[in-house]
Amino acid sequence: MTDSNGTTTTTTMWQDNHSGLRRHKLMTKELADTIPPLYANDGADDPDAVVARVKLFSPYANWTWYITEWDAETGTCFGLVEGFETELGYFDLSEMAEATVFGGVPAVERDLYWKPTTIGEIRRQASGIAA
Repeated sequence: MTDSNGTTTTTTMWQDNHSGLRRHKLMTKELADTIPPLYANDGADDPDAVVARVKLFSPYANWTWYITEWDAETGTCFGLVEGFETELGYFDLSEMAEATVFGGVPAVERDLYWKPTTIGEIRRQASGIAA
C-alpha cells in the first residue's frame, strides 16, 4: 500500500478499535502467525485435519466463531460458525471487532483459554458424541 507521500507501508486494513474496552485483542500477532491463509485447507475431506486456532464468541447473542484460515490484510476469516445453524463459512474480523451492544460494550470476545482443536472434535463435542 502506498500513502499520499509515496511511502510504501504494510499495514492491515482491519482494525480493532474496541480492544481497550474488551481488555484484549480479537487477534494478536502471535495468534495470526499460527493461522493458515485463506484456502489453505481447501479440499480437506477430514474435519479432524482442520484445526481451529482461535475461538471468538458473543456472550450476548450465543454465537461462536472458530477461525481455521484468514487473510491478515483484510481480516476475512474462514471457519466453523455456530449460530442459527452450525456451518463452515466466511466472516469479517473488522465487523466483529466493531460490533457493540448496550451503547458501546464490545459484542464479541476471544476465548483467552482456547486450545487449538480440530473442527471434527468441536462438532463431536457440540453433538455430545464421545471422542
